[in-house]
Amino acid sequence: MESLRDKYEVVIGLEVHAQLKTKSKIFAPDGTEFGKEPNSETSPITLGMPGVLPVLNREVVNMGILTGLALNCEIPERCKFDRKQYFYPDLPKGYQISQYDEPICVNGHIDIKGKRIGITRAHLEEDAGKLVHAGAAGLAGSSYSLVDLNRAGTPLLEIVSEPDMRSAEEARMYMEELRNIVRYIGVCDGNLEEGSMRCDANISIMPKGSKVFGTRAEIKNVNSFSALQRAIEYEIDRQIEIVEDGGEVVQETRLWDDNARVTKSMRGKEDAHDYRYFPEPDLMPLHISREWVQEIKDKMPELPEAKRQRYMGLGLSEYDSSVIVEQMGLALFFDEVLKLGATPKIAVNFIMGEIAAYLKEEHIEITDTKLTPENLAELISLIEKNTISNNIGKQIIIDMMKTGEKASSIVEKRGLSQITDENAIKEIVQKVVDANPQQVSAYKGGKTQLLGFFVGQVMKETKGRANPKAVNDLLKEILG
Repeated sequence: MESLRDKYEVVIGLEVHAQLKTKSKIFAPDGTEFGKEPNSETSPITLGMPGVLPVLNREVVNMGILTGLALNCEIPERCKFDRKQYFYPDLPKGYQISQYDEPICVNGHIDIKGKRIGITRAHLEEDAGKLVHAGAAGLAGSSYSLVDLNRAGTPLLEIVSEPDMRSAEEARMYMEELRNIVRYIGVCDGNLEEGSMRCDANISIMPKGSKVFGTRAEIKNVNSFSALQRAIEYEIDRQIEIVEDGGEVVQETRLWDDNARVTKSMRGKEDAHDYRYFPEPDLMPLHISREWVQEIKDKMPELPEAKRQRYMGLGLSEYDSSVIVEQMGLALFFDEVLKLGATPKIAVNFIMGEIAAYLKEEHIEITDTKLTPENLAELISLIEKNTISNNIGKQIIIDMMKTGEKASSIVEKRGLSQITDENAIKEIVQKVVDANPQQVSAYKGGKTQLLGFFVGQVMKETKGRANPKAVNDLLKEILG
């Protein structure tokens, strides 16, 4: 299949639904907290009862504008809401209030490793509810389904990309960066597992060099970055196989089954006319003044790419910068440490080393530990003042994360202060040299790499408390 892929170019566009972090729904006062008792976050408006009217949540619009600005979109002065007609058990009104031809955001882009991915539009809409399939599984699956309408009416921003991506990896990187952006600006928690961020992928293939896109298939039910990449890879191969066998790809919606690692046909793909859009009669068109847009723009926090560039300007590698930015809690913690005057390189060595290893092992975030930015900054200061060695710092950082104790307190309690008295160190160095005559002879015979052995022995003898520079200098002096 790899060789066949060389004959085709892949075209990918993503539709990402970001659930906005408002306390109430887009058109109703119901709460939006995840995990509540089924159907407890509902009201007559959510249930679509006769005579109820939607009232637009202003904070939803604020978040839509903020996201559009972060995605380099234009914010038109006018947008409006439309009714999108379709019938499904978890859509109580029989239609969804969305935006069709006049969305809140248009013509944006984000850059991924030097490549610009266009964003056609981002529009506001209400979410549907959720079906819970249950009962003893028969040949067709579950024997019955229950409807939970807690999610119905939750505000969504649907972000539609241009078909600018040409590989599954590119699509994954775009999705990851999009999640970073919505999390950093505080509009969405980006939790794919809980469904607060969902992705539909449109995929087609065309012969290399062609200007005409092939027929696309849309994949739904993708709830992780790795699943997105696997689903696209599978769909590319499926479409190539169909074309190579003389068939035609059908425009349809398919579901991704991550257990079976296959896409399955769900339904024929609807076009806009199938939904019979018309302007929502109960909501006036929305006028967005330039002053409103500027007010939100002035509150824009630092975006992920700007943060990466700032870190690299401090001397961090591109890799370290990207890894820290990817974990927002870690990046915000790191920024607080920097504000306290800590040396960036030492701070990042701890964060990318002992701290990251501990977080991974315990499956927790930095905010789940008792380590504070102040305590890490103090630890770095102790190292820079030669009060303790870097190795001692590495030994006590885990205890600091577990207990919240200050570095200076641990050092004093355990007697870990660095030995800086040259005479005391010289005495220990001489003792180590006298105890290893064979290694001394080998060193003097040209095996200078044995210096590390002697340093290790001295550090062992001093329990890591000797000043490493002093140890190295005295060893070279004594060994000649």
